[in-house]
Amino acid sequence: MTPNGRSLLNIIILGFSFMFIFTAFQTCGNVEQTVIKSLNATDFQGSGYTSLAIIYGVFSASNLISPSVVAILGPQISLFLSGLVYSFYIAIFIHPLTWTFYTASVLVGIAAAVLWTAQGNVLTINSKDTTIGRNSGIFWALLQFSLFFGNLYIYLAWRGKSHISDVDRRTVFISLTVISLVGGFLFFLIRNPEPLNEPSESTDSLLNADVEESNNSAVQSATLGRTSQAVEAFKKALQVSVKKEMLLLSPSISYSGLEMTFFSGVYGTCIGAMNLLGDDAKGLIGLSGIFLGIGEILGGGVFGMLNKCSRFGRNPVVLLGLITHLLAFYLIFLNIASDAPIAPEEGTNQQAYMSPSTEVALLCSFLLGFGDSCFNTQLLSIVGFTFPQDSAPAFAVFKFIQSISAAVAFSYSNYLLLHWQLLILVLSGVLGTVTFFAAERIAVVNHRDSDYDSI
Repeated sequence: MTPNGRSLLNIIILGFSFMFIFTAFQTCGNVEQTVIKSLNATDFQGSGYTSLAIIYGVFSASNLISPSVVAILGPQISLFLSGLVYSFYIAIFIHPLTWTFYTASVLVGIAAAVLWTAQGNVLTINSKDTTIGRNSGIFWALLQFSLFFGNLYIYLAWRGKSHISDVDRRTVFISLTVISLVGGFLFFLIRNPEPLNEPSESTDSLLNADVEESNNSAVQSATLGRTSQAVEAFKKALQVSVKKEMLLLSPSISYSGLEMTFFSGVYGTCIGAMNLLGDDAKGLIGLSGIFLGIGEILGGGVFGMLNKCSRFGRNPVVLLGLITHLLAFYLIFLNIASDAPIAPEEGTNQQAYMSPSTEVALLCSFLLGFGDSCFNTQLLSIVGFTFPQDSAPAFAVFKFIQSISAAVAFSYSNYLLLHWQLLILVLSGVLGTVTFFAAERIAVVNHRDSDYDSI
């Protein structure tokens, strides 16, 4: 197999591995608050929003050390062990206890930082300037198939149900746990990418952490122990975090965390709480996730795999994402009652500014997914493109900013009415788009002499 072919195969395997893990985890997050509301009559006293706030809060802090962990363990082992922790978190819902629920939330926050840092490392070392956009799109499209399969199962299993029984809950979460474990073991199929410009020894294991460095730093790293590599990785993460490009990207990354919180946890809960949508509101949570996934897959395919916008850079795609999201937020404001995010299990009978429409609700799910893919494929591309020699620290900083925003959003989701949450999203989205344009301009100037082929 050619070096390019092996690198592409690694990206595809990485995408399928994440698809399995996040088929389980994103489906879990989408229905978590609804499931927990059905447990309120038991001794279980947890909150889905609080759990997700803990996850992303710990996630943000753990990103400070995740490059060091990846440097010590290597990306492949880091991916596998993190996947096991995700499976443990999902399995908690088979027999939920409050203390194990929140303990698992802390552990999965740590695992998430390691998982996504290692993912960024693998994506970058298997890409060139001319393929980073394509590879980001392929990975993103495969990842977002997770929204389709998991939520299709939820829709079929819970269709027509107003209450989630213990049997329903256990059946769903046993299945999701097995799916997550399959994804974790798929990481062992990823192989060491061969250099694209000169031959090298073949190995059977994934690249060690020093592969991501330039030739000079690789020679230096070889003489250092694992502890020294960990210290160097931490220092580089701090250095990357204050670079002009990363500072300009921070509002965009922050917005991606806020809107991820909204579509992955809040919006599904809102739909399930809308009694005026009919008796099948709980089943609509799964159907909403399916349309969200269709939007994500379409966006990842169009702007990544087909590479349609290479002549114009990343800015048009990000602008399209903003316009799509603004339309979705406006329709949600008209269609969903303001108290839906904080309604009890019985739901809400309030009406917004139009008669609640299932079709509009599902259209908004599609628009949220499509807009999210616009932002995230471009963010993955520009981070890998701008920091090719410091990929692990750069993606750790990326996830640090994103997860802080997500933790804040999940925290206020327990208390803020819908229209205030939408206002926050609108303002942060506009700011993030403007600063992304500035960061893209700097990236183009800095790489003017390279073969620039962005998505």
